[in-house]
Amino acid sequence: MNGKNNIAIGFITMGVFMLYGFLLIYLRDFAPNATEWANSYSIGKHFEARLAHVHGNLFAFLNIVIGFLLLHFKGSLQYSKTISWMALFGLLMPLGILAEIYLGLPPIFVLIGALTMTVSVFIIGMSFLKLNKKIW
Repeated sequence: MNGKNNIAIGFITMGVFMLYGFLLIYLRDFAPNATEWANSYSIGKHFEARLAHVHGNLFAFLNIVIGFLLLHFKGSLQYSKTISWMALFGLLMPLGILAEIYLGLPPIFVLIGALTMTVSVFIIGMSFLKLNKKIW
């Protein structure tokens, strides 16, 4: 489990948020209310949608990198299973933003995802500091 699922889910998530980017382009340039949408660039749903798009791709990329590192340093890093799961739960952040926009859900998933991704990055960083093996 350590790493492989992070890479696979990271690429799938990146693809989903890239497609979401096409929806945002449509809303900005081609939708019937494109002018209104473009004018609300820094407020409301438009701003939140851009946050979801950017963080979705960033967190997907982080999962790919973390997954690669976990596979490459299999058995050498402490807490690799925890790092893997925390990074995957981090994807709740951009998904939580979308859930707020389209389903009206509270921001709890955004907070959980942001916290778990941040913790996974800190844990993997600390694990590399403690690593007594030549990296490459």
